[in-house]
Amino acid sequence: MISIEKLNQFYGESHTLWDLNIKAHKGDCLAIMGRNGVGKTTLVESIMGLIPVESGKILFENENLLNLNPEYRADIGIGYVPQGRRIFPLLTVEENLKIGLSAKKTKLKKIPEFIFELFPVLKTMLNRKGGDLSGGQQQQLAFGRALVIDPKLLILDEPTEGIQPNIIIEICDIIKKLNTDHGMTVILVEQKLPIARKVADKFVILDRGSNVHSGLMKELDKSIIKKYLTV
Repeated sequence: MISIEKLNQFYGESHTLWDLNIKAHKGDCLAIMGRNGVGKTTLVESIMGLIPVESGKILFENENLLNLNPEYRADIGIGYVPQGRRIFPLLTVEENLKIGLSAKKTKLKKIPEFIFELFPVLKTMLNRKGGDLSGGQQQQLAFGRALVIDPKLLILDEPTEGIQPNIIIEICDIIKKLNTDHGMTVILVEQKLPIARKVADKFVILDRGSNVHSGLMKELDKSIIKKYLTV
C-alpha cells in the first residue's frame, strides 16, 4: 500500500528524519509512536507533500508521491486529518464537507450518506459555522471532510488530542470500524498508548527521526515502552 524508503528531511540545518523506512500494507492500522519532537508529524506532513523532503521515496501503490503536487494526494485516495483539525471556522459544516469533495478530479457533488451514518451530529448541524462547534464536533467534521472522498489510506495526526473522553471513545470505535469493516488502511499518529493499543494492530516507534522499533501491537512490551515512550 505505502512504502517509505530511506526518507531524509531537514528543517534548515536540523536533520529531522534519518534514512527512515516504514511500510503499511493494505488493511493495516499502523500506529506511529514516540515522544514529542521525534518526527511523527514531520513524517505525515512529508507523506502529504506539505514540507520538502531531501531524499528518499514515498511509494503509494508503487507511485512515488514525491513526484506529485500535494493536491493530488486526495485524488489518488489519501485522506488526511491534520493535528489541530484545521477546519474552516467561517464556513458551514456542509461547506467544509464539500471542500473535501472538491479534492477529487471527478468533482463529486453529493456528500456520501455514510458520513452521516458515522457522524450523525454533522447532519443536524449542516448550516452551523465550523467555528461554533465544540472541539469534539470539529474533530468529527475534520474526519468527515477527509472521508468524503472514500480514501484507500487514511492518515490521522493525533486525532484524540484535546477531545473530551466520550468523543475519544466514539473516534476510536470509528477508526476500528473503518479499518476492520471497510478495509481502510490507517496510519495513526498517537501519543496515548492505551488508544494506540485499542485501535492499531501494528506499531512503529520513532526516536530522533529514525525507526527504532516496529512490529505487531501485541509484541509491544514494557521494556520498549520504558525506553522509548515513557516521559
